[in-house]
Amino acid sequence: MKPNFTQKVTNWGNFPVVEKEMRSEDSFKKIKEFVLNHNEVIARGNGRCYGDASLGETIFSTKKLNKFISFDRLNGIIECESGVLLSDVLEISVPQGYFLYVTPGTKFVSVGGAIASDVHGKNHHAEGCFSEYVIEFKLMTENGEIINCSREENSEKFWATIGGMGLTGIILTAKFKLKNIESAYIRQESIKADNLDEIFKLFDESESWTYTVAWIDCLQKGKNIGRSILMRGEHAFQHELPQNLSKTPLRLKKKLQPTVPFYFPGFVLNALTVKIFNWLYYKKQSKKEVKNFIDYETFFYPLDAINEWNKIYGKSGFIQYQMVIPKEAGKEGMKRILETIAKSGNGSFLAVLKLFGKNNPEAYNSFPVEGYTLALDFKVNSKLKKLVDELDGIVQEFGGRIYLTKDSMSRSSLTNYLKNIRSPKFVSLQHKRILNNNS
Repeated sequence: MKPNFTQKVTNWGNFPVVEKEMRSEDSFKKIKEFVLNHNEVIARGNGRCYGDASLGETIFSTKKLNKFISFDRLNGIIECESGVLLSDVLEISVPQGYFLYVTPGTKFVSVGGAIASDVHGKNHHAEGCFSEYVIEFKLMTENGEIINCSREENSEKFWATIGGMGLTGIILTAKFKLKNIESAYIRQESIKADNLDEIFKLFDESESWTYTVAWIDCLQKGKNIGRSILMRGEHAFQHELPQNLSKTPLRLKKKLQPTVPFYFPGFVLNALTVKIFNWLYYKKQSKKEVKNFIDYETFFYPLDAINEWNKIYGKSGFIQYQMVIPKEAGKEGMKRILETIAKSGNGSFLAVLKLFGKNNPEAYNSFPVEGYTLALDFKVNSKLKKLVDELDGIVQEFGGRIYLTKDSMSRSSLTNYLKNIRSPKFVSLQHKRILNNNS
């Protein structure tokens, strides 16, 4: 009798929840057997994407592929298995004076997931996507063959897999470059903006900064629409640091990390509590402009400070809605988006605005296009689908697109931008949903 590997599986948004077969192996031979013995397979890293992108009829978890292969400390090149987390990379690389060139807003993402999503960060306008720094990776194809993919070798498969959402095969190992740093701290400036005009002006003035990001109060209306705080930063040099930090510039003190112990009741998050939170967040910075030094974890990963923070949204879960609108229409498009959200009352605790630069045209499956991207968290409720449909309509009107790594209910016309994905073996529930909506 075959063992039953069926279990309830969901990703970080706790929506949707499915009951599917999921396996994890650390042997390439056993992974090959798994692939060959199933009609449909999708790889899943640490489950930190938000929707149904890494859910499928049968799921291969890369969590056991968690070993480092090599670390070239002279040139800053890491090689590891695909289930290694970015947090693991940082743990060994930062004390050696290296940092990730590109990192998303959580460090608990697998290397394989970072490639499959071609993740971006606060520095896309300056340094592009994760793929810019990937040297090569090993990919298991639908027939169980393991091929080496790089810009020179199997280049078609290399570029199809970059941002390909796991639909070309299972990434087994990867080699990528790191950047030199002198400290684990960021020299940061935080500047308050009264409205959308002011925050866009600040983004324009900050394009020479490596890292820029803005928190936006998405429930403001009228003259205050787009009220926000811009954070811009650079990796601090050792000589810039205050004396108490410069003694051990590459080592951070360990912090207490609280855990959300249970799912919050559904009534806790509502229009009023979100409005109060946004008001407090804006008011906590009393000055127009603040300059300081903060550690990289606080700057890049503020939400990682709380374990299982996704439980705050309750058992019904939440979605993250992230879109990009081309630069020439960015301000008008974002105004329409924010007006629609404010009118709906479905406010977001966390609304993050970033600037995208020009993307590498070879990375044709990557989400970013030159423009502005807004990411919002929405609690799942009966009114949410109507709001998503309205937002989708605006994004489509302005020629934008939706980030597949976050998507769980958007229009297929905004998500169906993948090219050169030909394998019938590697299929996600998201991809099926998009195909069904197109038929």
